[in-house]
Amino acid sequence: MTATPAQPYSPSEPRARRPAHRLTRRSAHRSAHRSALRDAVVLAALPLVAALALPAAFAGGGTRRWFGGRAEGQRAEAQAAKDAAAAAFYELDTAQRDLRISIETITAVDDSPAARRAVADFEAIGRRVDEASRQYIQAVDAHDLDRDDLEASAATRARGELTRAKEELGRVKQELDRFTDGLGPLLGKAETQLARLAPAVERARQALLAASNALDAARGTGLRADDLAARLATLAPELTRLNQGAGQHGVPQTLERAERVSREAEAVRAEAERLPEKAAEIDHRLVSLRTRAQALTTRAGQVEPVLSELRRRFTAACWQDLQQVPHQAVEHVRQAEARLAEARAAREEQRWPDATALLSTARALLNATDEAVSAAGDRLSRLNAVQKDPRREIERTRFAIRDAQRLAMAGRNTPDPRHARPLDESVARLDRAITTLDGHHPDYWHFLTETEAVRHTVSEVVAHIREERGSAAGH
Repeated sequence: MTATPAQPYSPSEPRARRPAHRLTRRSAHRSAHRSALRDAVVLAALPLVAALALPAAFAGGGTRRWFGGRAEGQRAEAQAAKDAAAAAFYELDTAQRDLRISIETITAVDDSPAARRAVADFEAIGRRVDEASRQYIQAVDAHDLDRDDLEASAATRARGELTRAKEELGRVKQELDRFTDGLGPLLGKAETQLARLAPAVERARQALLAASNALDAARGTGLRADDLAARLATLAPELTRLNQGAGQHGVPQTLERAERVSREAEAVRAEAERLPEKAAEIDHRLVSLRTRAQALTTRAGQVEPVLSELRRRFTAACWQDLQQVPHQAVEHVRQAEARLAEARAAREEQRWPDATALLSTARALLNATDEAVSAAGDRLSRLNAVQKDPRREIERTRFAIRDAQRLAMAGRNTPDPRHARPLDESVARLDRAITTLDGHHPDYWHFLTETEAVRHTVSEVVAHIREERGSAAGH
């Protein structure tokens, strides 16, 4: 029962098609003994009537002379020892065959150091099995218990040797059973992977089929989808490898390939199904952004009158940073329209990524133009409001400071210097901003930017206080 390296096979093939187990270094005697054991089992199962008919069947070939006395008793004991040894031999042979199947299952899936150690240990225990089997076969061949002149002493020796052979077979069988029990984790992992193999390969095939169908449907609407077709074409060799089976490429590699093909084919399918929607979306964005560019062209023409009023009524500091808005607005709209024209061409050629990128660029240009044009009108509105009544801006800022001061003093007799210092500085900064309103030509824009900066500082202090108290409450 020599352990030989497992022969490669495809776990996905039917068991009957797997290579037969090779039994090397076994003598012809051992095969003969195995056949004889099977014959003995058949004879034991014959009906009683058939058994009674056996003497007649063998009549004419001579009958053995039986002698009574001590020799026949020893012969019977030796025969019983021979039968027990044969049963032990058969059990060990069956267990080793079952173990070889387990080893082949593991090696088909697992190439880890633990799996390689299991193969080496299996070969070692196989040598122990061979030695015990050799001892048993020698004992059987050394004694002919059917001899008419079998002496009692010879029967006694036969019984002793056969008993020792049976005991050795039993010890090796125990070793083999312990080794089999230790294979549990490796065998369980291998069987799990084998159980996953067929469903994973089938999922990959179905994913490829679904992707192909979705691509055909998209093309049916007049869309070429060349990039998706190219991605799907790269998966064709992978399908070929899947069809070749795990016996050629290995179970772990086939599982990984099947899962990757499923993912990539599913991505192609999803994009192909969404392609008509993407085309419609790009068409809608083209129309929407072109309309917006036209509207911004009109609004950009209104910036110059706003700047003219700002120049006439307010100091240069209030409008100087807006001087370039009209020119920039016109330039940005021109650039956006050029990108839209390129996006239209890309859409016609069904270069979807290019069309999407160009539309994003055009939108960014129009957003910047919108902000600049809006900034001019917003500046005039805010300056008009603060010129008419600066007290609203002042009170709004003071309220923010007082609210922060109350929060800083909540539950304390004295404020934390980390909070009190920036709040005190904010009070002083507001007072300085108010003084800039005195005189013939107050800088209202400076005043507005200062009050806004003060409120921002106060907001940071409030956020810091609440964060600290939230952390303290959590502890």
